[in-house]
Amino acid sequence: MWFLDVKPTTTPLPLNCKLLADEGLPLKDPTVYKTCIGKLNFLSNTRPDISFAVQTLSQFMQHPTSSHLAALHHLLRYISGTSGQGILLKGLDQLQLTAYSNSNWASCPMSRRSMTGYVVPLNHSPIS
Repeated sequence: MWFLDVKPTTTPLPLNCKLLADEGLPLKDPTVYKTCIGKLNFLSNTRPDISFAVQTLSQFMQHPTSSHLAALHHLLRYISGTSGQGILLKGLDQLQLTAYSNSNWASCPMSRRSMTGYVVPLNHSPIS
C-alpha cells in the first residue's frame, strides 16, 4: 500500500506552496492523481484540516503535473501522520453556533482572484 511507512509531515501542503498550472512535467497517466483527489474530497468532509489542500489540488485535475503530484504526496504523508484526527461532535445542554470567515485579496497566483474560506462550528465542532 501507499504511504504506510513514510515520514509524516506537520502541514497539509508545503509551507509557502504556490502551485501553478504550467509548473512541472505533465503526468503520463493522470488517473492515479484524479482518483486520489476524488477520494480526498470525501475525506475532507470529516477532516476540515485538509479541505484547503484538497480544494487547491482539485484545481489541477484536468492537467496535473509532477509538482502537483509532489504536493499530493505531501498531503498523503500528512494524512498518514494524523490518522487519529477528525471531527468530534460533543453533546452539550446548550447549542452554540458560531461562524468565522477569512479572505485573502488577489492571492491566487494564476487568476489573481481573491480566496475566501469559512468554518461554522456547532458546540466547537465544525459542521460546515
